[in-house]
Amino acid sequence: MLALAASSASAQDGDARWTQLFDGETLSGWTTTGGRYDGHASWTVEDGTIVGRQGPGGAGGLLYTERAYAAFEFEFETKIDYPFDSGVFLRMAPEGKGAQITLDYRPDGEVGAIYADGFLEHNEAGIERFRRDEWNHIRVRCTGFDMHIECWLNGELLVDHQIPAGTPGFAPTGLIGLQVHGARDDFGAARFRGIRLRELPLFGETPLSEREDGWRALFLGNDGDLDAWEVAGEGERYDVEGDTLAFRATGGGGQLMTREDFTDFRLRLDFQLSRMANSGVFLRGARDGTDPAYSGCEVQILDDFHWEDVTGTTLQPYQFSGSLYGAVPNPDRAALRPVGEWNSYEILYQGSRLAVALNGRTLYDVDTLALDATPKFAERAKTGFVGLQHHGAHNVEDDTTVRFRNIWIQPIETP
Repeated sequence: MLALAASSASAQDGDARWTQLFDGETLSGWTTTGGRYDGHASWTVEDGTIVGRQGPGGAGGLLYTERAYAAFEFEFETKIDYPFDSGVFLRMAPEGKGAQITLDYRPDGEVGAIYADGFLEHNEAGIERFRRDEWNHIRVRCTGFDMHIECWLNGELLVDHQIPAGTPGFAPTGLIGLQVHGARDDFGAARFRGIRLRELPLFGETPLSEREDGWRALFLGNDGDLDAWEVAGEGERYDVEGDTLAFRATGGGGQLMTREDFTDFRLRLDFQLSRMANSGVFLRGARDGTDPAYSGCEVQILDDFHWEDVTGTTLQPYQFSGSLYGAVPNPDRAALRPVGEWNSYEILYQGSRLAVALNGRTLYDVDTLALDATPKFAERAKTGFVGLQHHGAHNVEDDTTVRFRNIWIQPIETP
């Protein structure tokens, strides 16, 4: 998993990608329901801080973000009375497990353990680093289709835990929660302030390198980049414009195909739509001249914003951008950015597991053998090319139909 070096809060202050999640006055943007561990704890705003206490009858509960997140960095300050039992919950959803970073500031409690229906990692020494009766700074990073959880306490790494690949039962995305644990008559309060978040790519944001973790560049805009590709269909429709691969808005169908075949891999790329763009990313395409959307599979790229109005047609749910064509609709269509803005795909294809994220938001993580698709995935190619579709340029008004950049692949060695 790609990891970031710890950075100081002061260095982040000028980063516009950070979103303030607490306005200092209200609980706007927060909810107490929808995250699996709902409850009736008391949540108030006092002196510019969120304060959590047990509710009637010693009730506990969580205060969640209203929006779900998959990959992110989340930071805040907290002052917790001793004794108290609290925590930060990640990817909380009604179905599927999330994970908790414990802030159990009490006798025999653990600060910085990882818990998900049982301890995944203990941290008995973490409580000694928590400052009593003072504000403590917490920074959490969550990345990966299989959660990679990192947490810093007052600038020092507290825990670094990787959920083993393919572990079943975890939600691919969910709410972030702050906890009040109930059923204790000696608990006081937990206070939170300075709460903010920035979304991240699923694979992390460290600049990729061909020397790091096996990532290889398929296109960066360098001389010879197109040597890794061959053209199926009409040629002379693909231009390298600096660091961008542009598909001209001319001609009929076809695609660029990697010269190398891939079986199990991680793939990331950026794409930019023109008005009425129609394209896609082919995975494990067969080289027998058949349609790679069906010999392998296709993650759709389309101008969702104008297509139906211009063509007078109604799209099938699996035809919108982000969908697995013919098989899995995109459940989060708001993840697609408008025409002219850059979008990012991150894709994991390992065995029959296929996971897709759009702009850092997991769309699906599925077992392709269980999908209701024609042909069945059991009948499709087990290895093949990665392709970029040039579907044609009907109704496209720009000189190009779609642009790509930063195309990277990381082959996975299967035991």
